[in-house]
Amino acid sequence: MEMLLHTKRITICLFFFVLSLAAAIEIPLSVAQLPTITEQSHTQVAYPFDEDFTIKCEARGNPQPTFNWTKDGKPFNLLSDPRIITFNNSGTFVIQNHGIISNFQGKYRCYASNALGTAMSEEIELIVPSVPKFPKEKIEPLDVEHGDSVILHCNPPKGIPPLHIYWMNIDLQHIPQDERVSMSLKGDLYFANVEENDSRSDYCCFAAFPRLRTIVQKMPMTLKVSRFKHANDSGSPNAAVTKANFIKERKPKLLIPPESAGSSSSVTVIKGGVLLLECIAEGLPTPHLSWVKVTGNLPKDKSVKENFGKILKIEQVSAADEGTYQCTASNPMGRTKHEFHVHVEEPPRWIKEPEGGVYSVGTNLVLLCEAIGNPEPTIQWKLNGMPIDSRTFRGRISAREISLTNLQLQDSAVYQCEASNKHGTILASANVNVLNIAPLILTSDGENYATVVGYSAFLHCEFFASPAADIRWTKDDSVETLSALRYELNKNGTLEIKETKKDDSGSYACWASNSVGKRAITANLDIRDATKIVITPKNPRVLKSHSILLKCQSEYDSHLKNSFKLSWRKDGDQLPVNSTQDSRIIVDMDTLFISSVTLEDQGVYMCVASTSLDSVVAESRLIVLDVPDPPEDLQLSEHQNRSVRLSWKAGASHNSPVNESIIEYEESQWEPGRWQELTQVPGNDTTALLTLAPYMNYQFRVVSVNAVGRSQPSKPSLRYATPPAAPDKNPENIRVEASEPNEMVMKWEPLKPTERNGPGLEYKVSWRQRGVETDWNEELVKKHSLTLRNTPTFVPYEIKVQAVNNLGTGPEPNVTTGYSGEDTPDAAPSGVSVDIVNSTLVKVFWFGIPRDRVRGHLKGYKVSWWKTKSMLDGKRHHPEKHHLTFVGDRNYGMIPGLEPFSEFRLTVLAYNSKGDGPESSPVVFETPEGVPEQPRFLKILNFDKDSVTLSWGLPKKANGHLTGYILQYQIINETHEIGPLSDISVANRSTLSWRLSGLSASTKYKFYVKACTAKGCGNPVTEEGLTMAQGSKGIGKISEAVNPTQKFHPIEALEPGTEYTVRLVTKNWVDNNSIFEDVIETRGRAYAGIYDGISTQGWFIGLMCAVALLTLLLLTICFVRRNKGGKYSVKEKEDLHPDPEAQSIKDEIFGEYSDSDEKPLKGSLRSINGDIKATESADSLVDYGEGEHGMFNEDGSFIGAYSGSKEKGSVESTGSSTATFPLHA
Repeated sequence: MEMLLHTKRITICLFFFVLSLAAAIEIPLSVAQLPTITEQSHTQVAYPFDEDFTIKCEARGNPQPTFNWTKDGKPFNLLSDPRIITFNNSGTFVIQNHGIISNFQGKYRCYASNALGTAMSEEIELIVPSVPKFPKEKIEPLDVEHGDSVILHCNPPKGIPPLHIYWMNIDLQHIPQDERVSMSLKGDLYFANVEENDSRSDYCCFAAFPRLRTIVQKMPMTLKVSRFKHANDSGSPNAAVTKANFIKERKPKLLIPPESAGSSSSVTVIKGGVLLLECIAEGLPTPHLSWVKVTGNLPKDKSVKENFGKILKIEQVSAADEGTYQCTASNPMGRTKHEFHVHVEEPPRWIKEPEGGVYSVGTNLVLLCEAIGNPEPTIQWKLNGMPIDSRTFRGRISAREISLTNLQLQDSAVYQCEASNKHGTILASANVNVLNIAPLILTSDGENYATVVGYSAFLHCEFFASPAADIRWTKDDSVETLSALRYELNKNGTLEIKETKKDDSGSYACWASNSVGKRAITANLDIRDATKIVITPKNPRVLKSHSILLKCQSEYDSHLKNSFKLSWRKDGDQLPVNSTQDSRIIVDMDTLFISSVTLEDQGVYMCVASTSLDSVVAESRLIVLDVPDPPEDLQLSEHQNRSVRLSWKAGASHNSPVNESIIEYEESQWEPGRWQELTQVPGNDTTALLTLAPYMNYQFRVVSVNAVGRSQPSKPSLRYATPPAAPDKNPENIRVEASEPNEMVMKWEPLKPTERNGPGLEYKVSWRQRGVETDWNEELVKKHSLTLRNTPTFVPYEIKVQAVNNLGTGPEPNVTTGYSGEDTPDAAPSGVSVDIVNSTLVKVFWFGIPRDRVRGHLKGYKVSWWKTKSMLDGKRHHPEKHHLTFVGDRNYGMIPGLEPFSEFRLTVLAYNSKGDGPESSPVVFETPEGVPEQPRFLKILNFDKDSVTLSWGLPKKANGHLTGYILQYQIINETHEIGPLSDISVANRSTLSWRLSGLSASTKYKFYVKACTAKGCGNPVTEEGLTMAQGSKGIGKISEAVNPTQKFHPIEALEPGTEYTVRLVTKNWVDNNSIFEDVIETRGRAYAGIYDGISTQGWFIGLMCAVALLTLLLLTICFVRRNKGGKYSVKEKEDLHPDPEAQSIKDEIFGEYSDSDEKPLKGSLRSINGDIKATESADSLVDYGEGEHGMFNEDGSFIGAYSGSKEKGSVESTGSSTATFPLHA
């Protein structure tokens, strides 16, 4: 099954050629027909090294032809020699190379005959060459005189061309040839004049026959050259030679063509061949040969002079090359000429060959035969291989035409036309088959065809008929001939259905009929869906070294599944299915993956989808983006002292336009090898005028930049040196740095190398004391600093620094004011006084020191203070100084963070950049009482159903004389609701426990205890507890905070003879799992003595050590987990989001839960007294000074912190600093 398709998108097209009805339709072998020669040999050489020689002649015809041969125009019997092998039904025969076969040489012709006629082959020439040999002969030596002309004859034997002749010596070294000595076309060696060094006895002529694989050598020849016999009278050999030459000097004489040929000759050459004209002359001095065309100009494109100008060669000769050519041989003695009259001839060639064909009975025949050549060829007609006798031939015959009318079956014959001239013979045959048969349909019946929608379908109906047949097609059961525009019937019977549709499927019939009969065949047509493909992504742009995946999505008819194929091409070349050698390009069915894309990967990628019926192509152009190629061909122009123009050629942009070019420079004097950016050129400009500095030896390079990145730098330009000049600028950043009190160090930024402008750079430094000196002091230095000694302390100077080099000075410098060296202040602030703001804050006042006593730039004041004793117990303290720094010229400051009810001493000093001045005399002040800190602990000792015993510790710091305690309690539950707050005042400051009664059973309470002084009450310590149910035993919980660094912790205020559960839990663990848990029972008073000696037992000591070690390890893990988990209070979480189930379990186990860090209850807005007491001072933050880590700005913003050591008795906070207050319901 075969379907031919043709659309704009189709890749594979099959073409059907419409054949001529008479001549081009090949007659089926089943039809009686004349013999036709299908294969024959041409001129053949019987090489002696071949085993046999085959002469071919094959023909076809019906009946089967028989074969006959002629040799040299006479019948040749193939059975006449046993060395000839023949074949059945073939005219080919083989001659075995046995014995002498020279008798087989000749011209053969093959005749193929049957009952209808005879076909004749062209002549086949068989050449049987003999082995070429030089005759054995004795060659006499040639004895000539100096200056004579000599010809050494080769006379090579005959053989199969080409023939190559070489003149060599016995050592196979070529005889040198030149204008004086050269070889003719026939192989003879010519000497225009001989010299003594031409004498030798081994002139050998070698003849090579490449086709015969033979080289033969002629016997060596001897040439003796002697001096002129009359030269013996001369005393000098050179003089003799010169005299002899003078006597022998003569004008040129042509040896080829010989003088006997006259002054002109005729030459005939075959058109298309090679024209060789030869002139060889003798004479002394050696003649020079030249060529001209008398009747025109030598063809420049195809004329060549060879053999030192002695041969004129023209290839592919045409009629235009006819004419007269002249060679001229000349030397100082004269010249000679010869003319060649060239005639161009050609063998016969056809203008019109006779054309045979199939003819019907009663038709007419005209055969034309016309040939040209030079000389004009003769035409001979033959019928079935025999010359036509015009007397018996019933038709008309002339040199160029044969005609017959009313052809009959017996007029079938082979007509031969033969054209000949002296250069060759050509033969043309025409088979005239006169037939009268019914149509033969050559296409098989019931063929199945298929095509795709929209394409053309071709249904074949190849036929043969004589007379000619009518062809028509029908579809399905219809008898109507298909005649719509979409149907086209070709002359060979093929039906083309254009732009097929689905309903074109069906059965078709082809009918062929003529006057003799009628035939028909059927054909079936199926219409399939067309194949469709698309490549994604379409025309991608990919960065070099990135990857790209192309996918080919396809749709095709399910019936074509088995024949569906996908392939990939790049720029038309097939990509292999397996991966490339470096595995970068991988083709896998419908995907094409390219990794590490290179610039060579850019191109058009095509996905080709093909089935047995159609083929479609989808394209996607891959565009590879990369940084530009480096610019090239940097050129410098417009040379000026401080500028030059740089031009360059941009490199390839690789699909991303250049948006700027960066020009870099390198100078060889100051920083050789270091490239620096000079300027940037926007867009794709390729020239820039560069501004340069004097006294620099530049070279430049250019970097192109596009959206992908920067190119590699270009090759450097030629160097360009700018002339020196005076400095254009002076040093900057002139300053006086800290130094000794009696000296001044002036410094500045030195000029960059590109700013020096010339050799010999120095700096002229000028200075004078402001307001004192009028004249400038000057000094030239090469460094970028100058030190003045023995200067007054901290006085202002005017300073100038000017750049100077060998070509001049820089511009007039600006004047800068600087101060000589500083010293520490020599006076202390006076009038220091302290105002008490509250118990922890004081305000300090002082009088600043005079400006002349500062002896430098005043930086500020430092306040120092230290505690001397506590007013509570009168105990003296080791002085531990604290400091605050106040920046700037000011006379007061705030001192925060003091301990209440204490005595302090305070001093003030001034400081500058050099250091601190003397301190003022100490001022003594006392801080008033303050409110106490919260009690150290609050514990619930016993619970009853309606009472509870509370125990608490002294405040961490009393901050004054204690006046008593305030005890408060209120009911709390698992919701946000709280009960009313009840107050109890404990006036006795020595009381550290209290029993509360009148409480409700099975109720949870929160208890508060705070210490009080005359100043007020401090923050409370809190605890929670659950009273017992009716008839139950009291269960209580005491919770104390433990420092992670502790190795043991005493538990106090336990009841004797009571069982306790002790648990160690981490404060931040959400699940409250125990690190350590044990049940202990306190000793009763009656049995206390029983255990007095336990602590001295070894097993007990070991047990305690193990417990301590385990506790230390668990605490370490706890500390690490706490640092990882952040600060998260379990108690706070429970206060905010209590879990009733967890709380009930906890209450049953512990009875209460306490955290040393107290938090306000949810909804807390007011304190016991209705509002929260302010803890900040009303003074502005500007009054606070600077500690070791910061200070307050003048605008009041805090930029400092209190600096100083904590007192030994201070306690670090272990939780939030937010105070917890009881709330009123």
